[in-house]
Amino acid sequence: MVRATGAGVGGESGPGGGVRPGAGRRRVVVGVSGSPGSLAALHRAAYEARRGGADLLAVLAWEPPGGTYGYRRAVCPLPLEDLRQDAGRRLLDALGSAFGPEGPEVSFQAVVVQGATGPALVESAAGEDDLLVVGAGGRGPLRRALFPSVARYCLAHADCPVLAVPPSPLVGDLAAVRRRIGLHLPLDARELTVGSR
Repeated sequence: MVRATGAGVGGESGPGGGVRPGAGRRRVVVGVSGSPGSLAALHRAAYEARRGGADLLAVLAWEPPGGTYGYRRAVCPLPLEDLRQDAGRRLLDALGSAFGPEGPEVSFQAVVVQGATGPALVESAAGEDDLLVVGAGGRGPLRRALFPSVARYCLAHADCPVLAVPPSPLVGDLAAVRRRIGLHLPLDARELTVGSR
């Protein structure tokens, strides 16, 4: 398990300095993937932890390419330790993107867990006093059919309160810009600022 503990973004293994989360204290557990939705959830989780005097636990769940079954059947699989370290780097990058070098200004712990995201988050937030924060994410019909919703899984299986953070309206605007660029359609920068006035 890769952990970064402290008030700032720590190294890939071991403490990163700062205040260590207290044993027996209330926790706010948040799922982190590095997506814009998970960064919004991370900010909301840090706010909830500061407001309630709780510790923040940032969890990134990962699975080998193709899942556990596919990994076992692979001819030349990547070493699990390399995949675990890559997940740890992604988690630290997400924390750095969200909070910068100052960190979330609350005692926190960052943990990498091998397994499916929904079950890993529910297991991490097993305490009755915990609060589980997840990004709800925008989901079209095709995405819903192909990928199970982590937020729905957590709402159905968690023993603690779950806060699903809706995506920022800017995520939709960004997706529209990416589509226009991908289709080689003209893009006027003035269109991007019309809604922000």
